[in-house]
Amino acid sequence: MACRIIVRRLLALTRSHSRRAYGSHLPRLTSTHFSQITQRIQSASLHYCQLRRLSAATDQFIINIQDPKDFQEKVIDSKIPVVVDFHATWCGPCKLLGPRLETIIAGKKGKVILAKVDIDENADIAMRYGVQAVPTVLAIKNGTSIDKFVGLQDDDQVQTFVEKLC
Repeated sequence: MACRIIVRRLLALTRSHSRRAYGSHLPRLTSTHFSQITQRIQSASLHYCQLRRLSAATDQFIINIQDPKDFQEKVIDSKIPVVVDFHATWCGPCKLLGPRLETIIAGKKGKVILAKVDIDENADIAMRYGVQAVPTVLAIKNGTSIDKFVGLQDDDQVQTFVEKLC
């Protein structure tokens, strides 16, 4: 699917370039054109595959909590320290903080896990941990909450927060 889109974009780019250069008369595509297009497709495909691998590696360290039982198994019983992001889909600062946390956690390569908890779907978990505003981020190690911050923070502050768990 992605390769098909890339091919279409490259062909459109080639056609628009040809029209600019030759007017309405389009020249025949030569073997040189095809080799250039093939090289572009291969480099774009390689870049796309690298992004997919990075995304798959990042997904290993980020979990979405579904219910209290899931929270108990994946956060409280975890041997690895967990950063818990209490967020809401309607919250603007949450949308800004989420990708920052994901990037920082992915950089730790498995030393820390990020658990994302939607407070609208899991209000009981949020109430148990005293979440009164979103975004609220907790640091949980060996089943106990050791640190917390509320609201949007700078990258340096978030980095320091995560470093305390490692």
